[in-house]
Amino acid sequence: QVHLVESGGGLVQPGGSLRLSCAASGTILSIGTMAWYRQAPGNERELVATITSGGSTNYADSVKGRFTISRDYAKNTVYLQMNSLKPEDTAVYLCNADGTVVVGVWGKSRYWGQGTQVTVSS
Repeated sequence: QVHLVESGGGLVQPGGSLRLSCAASGTILSIGTMAWYRQAPGNERELVATITSGGSTNYADSVKGRFTISRDYAKNTVYLQMNSLKPEDTAVYLCNADGTVVVGVWGKSRYWGQGTQVTVSS
């Protein structure tokens, strides 16, 4: 079994910063791409940023230049540094681990965290 636990969310004023963390635990042999998604009330889930096993990153246009995704491969942890936050960044942020190889599980699997709330408001 694999668990992804996000942390670091909270309330911040416009223009402020937050750093989200997502730690994957379990009998993990390897993880492919890790990603951050977000979902605001009434909206569809939106891909925010991805980072591959090789370190390549990709961002949604709405966060380019403001958010940075990084990864600690030894700790199976992914981070999202969010700067210059805007009210429209308010959402539940969810972590995803794709292409995960787990002891005792055939093939590669995809796992989700439960999310952490980010609220940007004055």
